[in-house]
Amino acid sequence: MRKVKNIPTKWNLTPLFRSDDDPKMKGEREKVKKESYKFINKWKGRRDYLENPKVLASALKEYELWRRLYGSSGRLGYYFMLRTEQDQNNPELKAKFNNVEEWAKRIENDIQFFTLNIAKVPRENQRKFLAYEGLTPYKHFLERLFAESKYLLSEAEEKILNLKSATSHENWVKMTQGFLSKESRKLKVESEKGEIKERGFNFSEIMSLINDSKKRVRDSAASAINEILKKHVDVAEAELNSVLRNKKTDDELRGISRPDLTRHMSDDIESKTVDTLIEVVSGSFGISRKFYALKAKLLGVKKLEYHERGVEYGGVSKRYSYPQAVSLVGRVSEELDPEFALIFKDFVSRGQIDVYPIRGRAGGAFCAHQLISQPTYILLNHTGKLNDVLTLAHELGHGINNELMRKKQNSLNFNSSLATAEVASTFMEDFVIQKILAESDDELKLALMMAKLNDDVSTIFRQVAAYRFEQELHQVFRDRGYLSKEEVGKLFQTHMASYMGGAVLESSGSENWWVYWSHFRRFFYVYSYASGLLTSKSLQASVKNNPAFIEKVKEFLTTGQSDSPQNIFLRLGIDIREKSFWLRGLKEVEALLEGTFALAKKLKKI
Repeated sequence: MRKVKNIPTKWNLTPLFRSDDDPKMKGEREKVKKESYKFINKWKGRRDYLENPKVLASALKEYELWRRLYGSSGRLGYYFMLRTEQDQNNPELKAKFNNVEEWAKRIENDIQFFTLNIAKVPRENQRKFLAYEGLTPYKHFLERLFAESKYLLSEAEEKILNLKSATSHENWVKMTQGFLSKESRKLKVESEKGEIKERGFNFSEIMSLINDSKKRVRDSAASAINEILKKHVDVAEAELNSVLRNKKTDDELRGISRPDLTRHMSDDIESKTVDTLIEVVSGSFGISRKFYALKAKLLGVKKLEYHERGVEYGGVSKRYSYPQAVSLVGRVSEELDPEFALIFKDFVSRGQIDVYPIRGRAGGAFCAHQLISQPTYILLNHTGKLNDVLTLAHELGHGINNELMRKKQNSLNFNSSLATAEVASTFMEDFVIQKILAESDDELKLALMMAKLNDDVSTIFRQVAAYRFEQELHQVFRDRGYLSKEEVGKLFQTHMASYMGGAVLESSGSENWWVYWSHFRRFFYVYSYASGLLTSKSLQASVKNNPAFIEKVKEFLTTGQSDSPQNIFLRLGIDIREKSFWLRGLKEVEALLEGTFALAKKLKKI
């Protein structure tokens, strides 16, 4: 990848709008409403598209175009969503975003008759539609609608559920995240010259310090986090119970038997497949326990504090500036495929990556897309650590997935189910760490192998433990009706201990660390990290054995939601329903752990 001069580090949102008060915003709002109600008024009172496949094909073509160019909020919804991530505590932005969401929700309610009606057509018509050649581009879209129809309510009831979602779920979650993003603390850190200085850190920055190589720094960061989480745990208790009750109410109204079923349906994956993954991984928690025992030995302690579970071992103290991270990830992208490198270069040079943490900005990292006609944007919180390089690679994987889908899919298939989305991200991430490993001596290699294991354990075992925590959390709530912060904390610690084992202490304060974990509010999202990494390991092995297999990987990344994950994987020779498939991925992790033990012994570290 050629070097990009003067690398942008802030999002360039001008492809959407030039400013928060762009005069074109009013015209965009009117255009979205006009096009939305043009479709609604044309098809609202008709029944012929529910009987004649040719008419349905015409209607879906118009619906696809609406979803491609406008959706319910056009460029406005995407723009203000991104801006509020940049400045979470700006009341003017919040007001504008809420205003857009309000009228967009009305459009969603008014247009949902179309898919609700299609979903509820008789089985005879369903078979006729699926067999009609003119509906081939929309076949799996229809299959998914038909599968979900059992749990859909009337149009009026669906409108009510949509309208209450903001007050019963989203606003609660935004409140807790907003409180955390406002927090900052002064901590003492060591400068590059060895001087101890005190300076302010926001919550996201403090979270990154818990993995610092210096114990006093990470202990100080953990103390600050514990203080912040304790301050907000009462609010989080109310928030969590509210969103759990809202979820329970929705499930009861729909007749949904298990809390995670809606996630599986939206991911287009069978519950039995997810159950198999969870069973196999949780049955292999011995791998993660051995890893933490090894880490404790290498760090010269009997047990690790809870906040130290992710601390780096050895010489991975090297700092990576953002330009250095871009160069490294760019080289790996180019070696894998020229198109990957071109996509990455465009992301960087066009200002589609927002890089550095500042107060009030969203923590973590993500890759965002909305309409197929809109740009992809990536958010990072780059502080210069190895993990920040891997995060860049991870989010790039999602971005590459988006761009490849954009080329081949229509707007109704422009998305990845969670079962497939994390494959691309972990695929890129693993190849970057392997590139660094290949250029390292034994001392650095041991540190990097430990870093890789740390990532694998967090991505696979920790996320499965989190999934099991969610399952029990929802079940206990449904049995009892409310959980105190102490009860939630106890459940959380129990499930975290299950994968970490006796080498990691449940330190005082760790009972509140569920408070900042936003995925628990998205419900059962976390299994996808484990499934994605274990699947990507299979694809990586195939590419290493035969570099030409990258074309198969690219084909996989273009499929979007044009078919079920099960069928997509089967075309690659992978059966995700079998225990043996997941065990093969786990054996790769176990082999890395054994190799790390051997290298540590060779270097007389243990």
